[in-house]
Amino acid sequence: MKRVELEFTEKDQPLRDDVSMLGTIVGDMLREQGGEELFARVEASRKAAILLRNGKAVGEDDLAWQIRNLSPGKAFDVIRAFSLYFQVVNLAEQIHRIRRRIDYMRNAEEPQAGSFSQLIKDLQAGGVRISDLQRLFGEMQLEPVFTAHPTEAIRQTILRKHQRIAYDLVERFNPALPPDENAVIRERLRNEITLIWQTLEHPNERMTVADEREHALFYLTDIIYRVIPPLYEHLENAIREEYGDQADEIHVPPLVHFCSWIGGDMDGNPNVGPETLRDALARQRALILDAYYREIDSLAQVLSQSSRLVSVSRALEDRVQDYGRLFPGIRSGIHPRHKDMPYRVFLKLLMARMRATFEDRKHAYEDPAGLLEDLRLMADSLRENKGQHAGLFKVRRLIRRVETFGFHIATLDVRQDALVHRQAVSEILGEPGWLSLERGERTEKILAAMNTEPAAAIDSLSESTEKLLDVFRTIGYCQNYFGSDAVGPYIISMSQGVDDVLSVLLLARFAGMTDEDDAVPLDVAPLFETVADLEAGPEVMQALLALPSYREHLARRDHRQIVMVGYSDSNKDGGIAASRWGLYKAQAALAAVFEAADIELTIFHGRGGSISRGGGKTHRAVMAAPRGAVNGRLRTTEQG
Repeated sequence: MKRVELEFTEKDQPLRDDVSMLGTIVGDMLREQGGEELFARVEASRKAAILLRNGKAVGEDDLAWQIRNLSPGKAFDVIRAFSLYFQVVNLAEQIHRIRRRIDYMRNAEEPQAGSFSQLIKDLQAGGVRISDLQRLFGEMQLEPVFTAHPTEAIRQTILRKHQRIAYDLVERFNPALPPDENAVIRERLRNEITLIWQTLEHPNERMTVADEREHALFYLTDIIYRVIPPLYEHLENAIREEYGDQADEIHVPPLVHFCSWIGGDMDGNPNVGPETLRDALARQRALILDAYYREIDSLAQVLSQSSRLVSVSRALEDRVQDYGRLFPGIRSGIHPRHKDMPYRVFLKLLMARMRATFEDRKHAYEDPAGLLEDLRLMADSLRENKGQHAGLFKVRRLIRRVETFGFHIATLDVRQDALVHRQAVSEILGEPGWLSLERGERTEKILAAMNTEPAAAIDSLSESTEKLLDVFRTIGYCQNYFGSDAVGPYIISMSQGVDDVLSVLLLARFAGMTDEDDAVPLDVAPLFETVADLEAGPEVMQALLALPSYREHLARRDHRQIVMVGYSDSNKDGGIAASRWGLYKAQAALAAVFEAADIELTIFHGRGGSISRGGGKTHRAVMAAPRGAVNGRLRTTEQG
């Protein structure tokens, strides 16, 4: 049977070269680590898979024949071999995308499709003025959400090996790389690939909530932390390319904020609760404060300007004096050779204040706004005193990071199933037949109970109900300690009625989670998942918005409401076509309901990774959304 050859265009030849090299390294490694028998078995399976792709093979050429009689141990090694091969090939493909983007930026006459340059060019050509652009930016908000219980989680040591392989592949871009250095890179790649083979990718122990948290924090602190400033720089450069000097009139505000379910997603996981909420936010706070501290220390090594050669702003001089009084030991301990370096002195004092923040000591920053004020004061001084090209760039990058990550890195959402809330309300109100009541009757009873004391004594509550109330107490504590932005919406899985949303507010109130105005400072987001619930969702929200008490609640939440729609369960419930059509109709109807009520709606998309669970390219999903369903706000998680 003739093999159907894959066609590689000239632009993709470097990818083919990388894949060939990596395949050779993997093959050599398998011979060394597993012997000729393993290598032969993997090669035979690979060739059988190719024949299967091109047409049904029979006999010993059939893939099923190759793997049918493998012992568990040999099958395990064959699976690992293919897994490792696809890991490095996927890395090569990702690096090739970077290579292609660089080539495009160097040689293309037109901007790359989907780039900031293309976007801003289209807006400018469409008559969008710089003032219009500023307004659009002010209305935009993008919130990627890290899901809990990731099915594709890889242990952190493997991820770091992937990073090093990627760096080595990027280094091969250099056309001036001498042959001996290329050989060194190949040897480094061989070492990393062999180490991956010798590392158990998925330990026998089930992932804990802490493991899930560290997996997400790897991406947030090691990758996303680094790329956020360049994201804004590319956007600002694109604006300048199209609008010229008018770009000076625009300020691009923070557009992207990150969120997480890890430590807050209680739905179906008894290991998540008050402790994991506190632990997640405490760990996130510690990591981000440490990252800022190290970056401020790095800035102190860079900003060596002498007051004998350049001036600084009076405001910065005054702030140095103020902080010198707060931290006299730090001020007096600065090396004499550095005392005429005002920026370095200022940054050393900022480091002292960051240490106080980390350790919860006197003179700590109360919130990120204080740190941002200091950094912007320094940026203004540099801008006004010939520092535009003498450190301002690095300061601006740190400002972008603090604007994005605050003191919490990622907002932590909380999620629980509606049935859990119904059972707790039944117990607290002393209504054993609660679940059999009509929804309208439950709603009336909840509204009546909003300003009353719970019927059940606190010490008579079941363990599950007490734990749920403690969750709300912990949310209140976390809002006070970690900041109001640290805790996101409370998401209600399998929401079906108005009473499900009101139940959360009632439980929060009974737990004592109220502010000085006796209001519950919490966003409540119903999640409509099945096809039937999606169809009913707009009517449920319309009825909820008709309640004066709930409108008062939304008024205290800046007239904003989040509604989550589920892709996976609706797909399982009705199939792909019915699910997608139901989701489209639900979004259109929800947008109309909230537009009529003059409430800002954010639709939260709970998508899966595969097509069958709602996966696909996000930008196409945005373009396909019905009118009013996006309006510059996108909140999405890819479950799995």
